[in-house]
Amino acid sequence: MSFGVVILVHTALGRAAQVIRHWARSGCPVVVHVDAAMKPARYARFRAQFDDLSDQVLFCERHRCEWGGWGIVAATRSGAALLLERFPDLGHVYLASGACVPLRPVAELDAYLRDRPGTDFIESARVAHVPWTVGGLSEERFTLRFPFSWKRQRWLFDRYVALQRRLGVRRRLPEGLEPHIGSQWWCLSAATLRAILSDPQRPALDRYFRRVWIPDESYFQSLARRWSGRIESRSLTMCKFDFQGKPHLFYDDHLPLLRRSDCFVARKIWPRAEAIYAQMEAGGHPAGVAEPAPARIDRVFAEATERRVRGRAGLYMQSRLPHEGWENGFTAAPYGVLEGFAELYEGFGPWFAKASGATVHGHVFAPEGAEFEDGAPIWRGALAAAPELRDHNAQRFLTNLIWNGRAGRQVFQFGPRDSQFVSWDIAKDPNARIGVISGAWAVPLFASGLPVARLKDEAARLQRVEADHLEALRSPHAKARVRVWTLAEFLETPDEALARILADIAPGRTGPLPAPPALRPLEGFGRFLQEMRNQGMHPYLTGDVPAEPPAPRQPAPRPYIVRPHG
Repeated sequence: MSFGVVILVHTALGRAAQVIRHWARSGCPVVVHVDAAMKPARYARFRAQFDDLSDQVLFCERHRCEWGGWGIVAATRSGAALLLERFPDLGHVYLASGACVPLRPVAELDAYLRDRPGTDFIESARVAHVPWTVGGLSEERFTLRFPFSWKRQRWLFDRYVALQRRLGVRRRLPEGLEPHIGSQWWCLSAATLRAILSDPQRPALDRYFRRVWIPDESYFQSLARRWSGRIESRSLTMCKFDFQGKPHLFYDDHLPLLRRSDCFVARKIWPRAEAIYAQMEAGGHPAGVAEPAPARIDRVFAEATERRVRGRAGLYMQSRLPHEGWENGFTAAPYGVLEGFAELYEGFGPWFAKASGATVHGHVFAPEGAEFEDGAPIWRGALAAAPELRDHNAQRFLTNLIWNGRAGRQVFQFGPRDSQFVSWDIAKDPNARIGVISGAWAVPLFASGLPVARLKDEAARLQRVEADHLEALRSPHAKARVRVWTLAEFLETPDEALARILADIAPGRTGPLPAPPALRPLEGFGRFLQEMRNQGMHPYLTGDVPAEPPAPRQPAPRPYIVRPHG
């Protein structure tokens, strides 16, 4: 075999032993490093499993390996040094972990490396040239010192970084060093690895990298640039990362994707992925001389990341729900909000449903409870009409309402008498199509027949609530499509206004506008509003509704032209 394997083992010892035996049975010499955090008795039991392979499976000096710390580099160096010492004829050294599983026959990887003698497969890029750093430090990982553990001593870690920034600390790089970063999992030629391990600057380099953050992603990646004759800046181990920079865990249902990639090795494999480990035991999935092509499955992982980060419009999941602004659209589909129409017209809901083809609810945020279509107490998605349940989280009630009826267009009534928890939400929602007849709240007050003196305080409250709502609709942050008429403006041309709002909410409707329903009786309404003014409450949102109905206009005489005779 032309290459040997260094394997770093931390957990899942049963699977790690299975992988080590597979490499060894395939003819590869293997050096195993076991985390020094493992208890001696457990380590002894694990090591004893390979007594029958003592000539081929070796165990190196142990180091304590902590995420982001120097221990992983020290472990890798110990393993590589022992492998090269005991097997000096190797052409390459392959670094893997106990969770890395060969996908193809080991003989294919051996042939691949034999055809590329002296080539180093290691991801190595200048930190300023790649956007790989997620939620952490970029160039500062090389210019600051990191003596504290990011996981165990987070408070000290953050405070010490802040102190160094405030003091303007900037570490001096060892002479000739140009920092690079990349995947921890590499396959280096024996010549390059020997040169790195015997670098004359090694004491200074080790002192420097001991205080670099996550040195296992930069130590070999930087030093390979100094000693390699030919670098292929890629890893032969397929490892996919999510949007938070954490490695994806592969399960059995990923096996067809893994095969399609034609990669030699994949990590991280779930310890209970029986089908993936069974394929390894059977010798792997042969691909002949095919070049590893992890890009073939990049689209699948990109779509998965997009789904996790953005999700589907109007559908919420645990990872995004607590973070305002992380949603991919507040609601799932366009919907209509009608304000004041049901107060003016008798039977407006059924008429609008027939005219638009939409599902038309009543006041779903009414104080008595949600008025679902046809008066149902429970609507799709087990949405209850109970106001206590609805108002516990009115925003989610609205998004659920639209999500559960997203196959069609939904419309609901809204007004100043309703719960206002979603006032700003619908204003900022691009899916909302809102039609407002301001001041229409005065019509039910007028129809109640109560004296103005008893109604003026309630009228003032409703007007104040509606004014705040209109301010939201007219805000520069509003994204809804909004049409606003004062009551006076609407009453001048009601059919034209109805046609416009119908076109907004049901843009695909064809044919003539159905005959609108009858307006509620408004005789004496102008005098009612004037009496409000007389008692100190000015209903300015209604517009200028005259106290007395205007006299019918006399048709103007038709002009005529006198032509001279001649």
